[in-house]
Amino acid sequence: MKNRNLSKFAVPVGVIGIIVMMVVPLPTFLLDLLIALNITAALLVLMVSMFVQRPLDFSVFPALLLVMTLFRLALNISATRLVLRDGDAGKVIHAFGDFVVGGSLVIGLVIFMILIIVQMVVVTKGAERVAEVGARFTLDAMPGKQMAIDADLNAGLIEEDEARRRRADVAAEADFYGAMDGGSKFVKGDAIAAIIITVINLIGGFAVGMLQHGMSPADAMNHYSLLTVGDGLVSQIPALLLSVATGLITTRSATSGDMGSSVTTQLSQNKLALRIAGGAALGLCVIPGLPKPPFLIIGVATLLIAQRIKDPIPEVEQAPAEVDRPSPDSPEQLLGEMRVDPLELALSPDLVDLVDSNGGDLLDRVRALRRKMALELGMVMPPVRTRDDLDLPLSSYAIRISGVDAGTGQAPPGTVLAIGDGLQALPGRAGVEPVFGLAGKWVPAELHYQAELSGATVVDRASVIITHLAEVVRTNASRLLGREDVRALTEMVKRSHPVVVEELTPTQLSLGQIQKVLQGLLDEGVPIRDLVRIFEALSLRAKVSVEHDGLIEAARAALGPAIAAQYASGGRLTVITLDPMLEQSLLESLRPSETGAFMAIDGMRAEAVVSEAARLVEAAEQQGITPVLACSPQLRLPLMRLLRAGSRRVQVLSYTEISGSTAQIETMGVVNGAYAGAA
Repeated sequence: MKNRNLSKFAVPVGVIGIIVMMVVPLPTFLLDLLIALNITAALLVLMVSMFVQRPLDFSVFPALLLVMTLFRLALNISATRLVLRDGDAGKVIHAFGDFVVGGSLVIGLVIFMILIIVQMVVVTKGAERVAEVGARFTLDAMPGKQMAIDADLNAGLIEEDEARRRRADVAAEADFYGAMDGGSKFVKGDAIAAIIITVINLIGGFAVGMLQHGMSPADAMNHYSLLTVGDGLVSQIPALLLSVATGLITTRSATSGDMGSSVTTQLSQNKLALRIAGGAALGLCVIPGLPKPPFLIIGVATLLIAQRIKDPIPEVEQAPAEVDRPSPDSPEQLLGEMRVDPLELALSPDLVDLVDSNGGDLLDRVRALRRKMALELGMVMPPVRTRDDLDLPLSSYAIRISGVDAGTGQAPPGTVLAIGDGLQALPGRAGVEPVFGLAGKWVPAELHYQAELSGATVVDRASVIITHLAEVVRTNASRLLGREDVRALTEMVKRSHPVVVEELTPTQLSLGQIQKVLQGLLDEGVPIRDLVRIFEALSLRAKVSVEHDGLIEAARAALGPAIAAQYASGGRLTVITLDPMLEQSLLESLRPSETGAFMAIDGMRAEAVVSEAARLVEAAEQQGITPVLACSPQLRLPLMRLLRAGSRRVQVLSYTEISGSTAQIETMGVVNGAYAGAA
């Protein structure tokens, strides 16, 4: 805890100290210590920038660049004050001015100007341009990356936590490159400031030496100029290190290792290239006048390195072993072809690239969708047989359940689906999002950035198909739940709650009866994940009656809070109720039948109930609210069947289900037109 507090306040205290350095004179010993710290810190930043796995691992670099630039300028100011006031700026600056440049003013100025040119013209200019382009491309690609993350999440390839982490990485990447675009300006400004400060120090030192200390022009120029050049070199060496670090950070690509390992691996992966380079170095030895030992040493060393690299082992394709295949007319082969798959995805021949192992990820998304559906619905989605179908029109696909088309759509090759307005300027052909029916346009894949900039939502072909497949599975989940699936689910519950299963089946209900109940729940959009509670409710109800509707209502009552939570939003559940007199009239009209209870009412009253309920639901949906229709438990299932017969997908909940909800109940309307019409 103590170390954490120290690191928390180290940077703020350091920044304040830098500001103080610009105003308060420093002793020469402290200046030497800070100069050594500046050089060491710049070298540390350079090493870290070379060994990070990716630029985002050093996300503090732009802010650190500003602090170190400010620190270096503060050292320049402190050194200038000491040089002009005392004619001495410490041993480090004196050593650079005397030993490093050989005590020659001309040599010192030449080296200083070369460092400035290398830093400003070569390194800083290139890093600034790379940072600017990187920031622009990162921001342009941000909507597409977000859409790809959402598509992977909807397809079940990633979990919500992974999607949240990836979104944070995308946002952090955009912020980082934007900050680097501005941070590179610090380095450029620092180089310009170094030139100006050096010129000021040269003129100021010459004037101070002659006017205040009575030196001759030659002595003043020699003494103060060497100190000024030493100060410039001391500041430009760490400045050059930071410039190189900036260039390394902005030019790093998507490599999986540190820079040293990546460079070594990629340069040494081609044995032929190393041999050619070594041979060329040896060939230079033949040119008259060139010294032979340097090129001979380098050429031989390069050839030895090439000799030590192992050749990659070629992948030998082994011919598949001959097996005895049944005759096309054999009963086994005919039975296999006669088999009807519960779930099938048929693709036109030009869409086969979606399942190609060299780039198509449709099969991986289908496998991930099975896991997503299992967690969402509580049933194991049957394997999806994906095949090509020559009978389908080009660029189309079909989703089939038990051999019957349950959904069709378009996915032209080389395109993406742009959904939104303002797409008239983009080439392509009109299309429709298959799940929600939104109008869009299939535009060339290379124009997806332009489509995103125009405000459209861009979805790739695989995401369109997977989203459509997921919706078909949700809508037809009851048809996909087979007897074997029910047996597997029952065995799963038996392993954890054996008493519940032993009491229910086979003594009270058969697997077929349990299957019908589970199918009824799925048909009404109720997940069957909580099988333990469902089986317990069925066991209690089966002691009274095994009538199908009663079993479904018993299971729904046990799952009441979870069902109501599906339609609650923000802790509120909006309901539409029936007029009490209308509800009593409908209860009196209930009649039993072999397929379940129904309401024996005339057509006009039925149409009035359906129309008014639909009108209230549509009015609520226009306000962004999804209401449910509440009624008594005996009336819920017959009323739901009546609404579905009228093509109205209105969710009907019983008072028992709503009473178990923790959400706040809000009544939005009352259906009473049917009773008034009857009167």
